[in-house]
Amino acid sequence: MKTIKYFFLAVLLVPSILWLFADTLFPQPFTYFSFRSVFVQYSGIIAVAIMSIAMLLAMRPKRLEPFMNGLDKMYRLHKWLGIAALSFAVTHWWFAKGTKWMVGWGWLAKPERKHRGSGESLGFWQDLLHDQRGFAESVGEWAFYAAALLITLALIKRFPYRWFVKTHTLLAVAYLAFVYHSVVLIKFDYWSQPIGWLMAVLLLAGTVAAIWVLLGKVGAKHKVNGEITSTEYHSDMRVLEVTVKLDEGWKGHNAGQFAFATSDLKEGAHPYTIASAWDPQTRLIKFIIKELGDHTERLKNSLSEGMLVTVEGPYGRFDFQDKQPQQIWIGAGIGITPFVARMKKLAEQPNGKKIDFFHPTTKVNDVVRQKLAADVSAANVNFYLLDDTASVRLDAEQIRAAVPNWQSASIWFCGPPLFGESLRKDFLAKGFPEKHFHQELFQFR
Repeated sequence: MKTIKYFFLAVLLVPSILWLFADTLFPQPFTYFSFRSVFVQYSGIIAVAIMSIAMLLAMRPKRLEPFMNGLDKMYRLHKWLGIAALSFAVTHWWFAKGTKWMVGWGWLAKPERKHRGSGESLGFWQDLLHDQRGFAESVGEWAFYAAALLITLALIKRFPYRWFVKTHTLLAVAYLAFVYHSVVLIKFDYWSQPIGWLMAVLLLAGTVAAIWVLLGKVGAKHKVNGEITSTEYHSDMRVLEVTVKLDEGWKGHNAGQFAFATSDLKEGAHPYTIASAWDPQTRLIKFIIKELGDHTERLKNSLSEGMLVTVEGPYGRFDFQDKQPQQIWIGAGIGITPFVARMKKLAEQPNGKKIDFFHPTTKVNDVVRQKLAADVSAANVNFYLLDDTASVRLDAEQIRAAVPNWQSASIWFCGPPLFGESLRKDFLAKGFPEKHFHQELFQFR
């Protein structure tokens, strides 16, 4: 989490510092309108800079995963950037539009604007941009209304995922409108300074990313077709196991990684943790899917043996790789899936680490219990199956009591975010190094 927090701050600070080299928030004489003039420039530049970075992250760039510790962290950063961009855009819109309203209401007296003399030229490019200012302002205003609505919908959890995917893609269109708005309205003098150079790079890169998104090319190089070979539904647990045989082209995956699977083009791709080790001979990959929404509830009826699907990935850095002699695993509920994959890998390639695995859950049937017992035995893992009810909840104190040498271990958590955050804070308060607490942030909106 620290990495994406630092990156988030850098996205805010770098363009802010470069802008301050070119302008100031304290113009002289300092009046409402003189401040408005520079603040509209500043807020607009920061908003579109943030949007540009968010647009680049929307392409799911695998090369950035090692630096940000996984695509799940990158998507969390993408969400933060979206909220920050909306905040700056709202203030930008208010100072630009609200000021005009306040003048119309008689709350402010508009200063007299200096007009160019007849025939006076500012230069070809500056004249060209100046002549488009009115249209660019209108484009930016309506793009703001659209983007504000789309970002708000993305933050509403009850908004169906299939509609979220479609509407969120439209943000790429709004972004292209912001690019035009910015190129025309950014103060012309900025373009010859570092802030202008930075914005030129960001706007160009963001434009390429937006076009890529609109063409449906995101993740195209990492997509492989496959065929469902089996499904197994556990009605009492509301869990579906799906096994897929992938075509040639899948480069393999590490235990703990996830992939986007598409079985219905109208629904789009959904992320699922991979619950199997990779064997290039069989090319089989398994997903264990919990019914958590309208889409996952329909899968038991919509998926069948022989159905073709598309799998994109693998993504993620929840790969159990560290130098600690001992590991503590906590897989809460459906968060058990990466650990199932890891146990299957350890059965093939033991690494000698001592592993204590805690699995709090409200329901495990006999079939799943037997599968878990076989995996635990083959991987030589100390397994704790816990009843996760309102009256009995796993906490950090129980884990420390069960694992006396917890200080020398690394912790790997996958499950409900608030539960993971509670455990992380508790362990860190006891002096546990934050770098050894690994948590999958499996939320993509």
